[in-house]
Amino acid sequence: MDFSQLTDAMASRSYDKVADICDQLMLQIASQGVAFQDEWPYAVHLLGHIYLNDLNSARFLWKSVPVSIKESHPEICAVWKIGQQLWIRNYAGVYDSIRSFNWSAEIQDFIASFTEKYTRRMLELLMSAYSTISIQDTALFLGMNENDATNYVMQQGWNVDAASQMLTVKKQVSVTEQKIDPSKLQRLTEYVFHLEH
Repeated sequence: MDFSQLTDAMASRSYDKVADICDQLMLQIASQGVAFQDEWPYAVHLLGHIYLNDLNSARFLWKSVPVSIKESHPEICAVWKIGQQLWIRNYAGVYDSIRSFNWSAEIQDFIASFTEKYTRRMLELLMSAYSTISIQDTALFLGMNENDATNYVMQQGWNVDAASQMLTVKKQVSVTEQKIDPSKLQRLTEYVFHLEH
């Protein structure tokens, strides 16, 4: 099996491409009728779908992994625990699942990148949902202790009220770009032309 494309994606930290590369390779190998179960990088493939927040594909992949592989490769089960916590929206559980396993060197950077991406996504969720939130709840959502969570959000411009242990969320300014529909522009041009002549 030629995993060079996958190896290149992992080496360049193009983690958003991993799931698609693995899916294509799996289809290609399966169409050739080659048995690949023991050699397949299931943990990487599964994490690729989880990285993209494609939980349905992750779930189907998990169900297709042979029981013997699940039993002999605990890292695959550890990756799936992350997926399970995402599925039930247990935000703190996602971080607990990440911290509770000693990841292999092959997947360590991928896990770190997922954790960073997930933390940013949680921060964006908090900014869109709250104007004020407790330090304790913020720490839970960000998978940090209260001091680290407070420092992290203060770097994002949030304010802290030490007396009430509440954080004031700094909303991101959203810039919306208005796109002109070409057909509307054409009609406007024709209308102006008609008025002038």
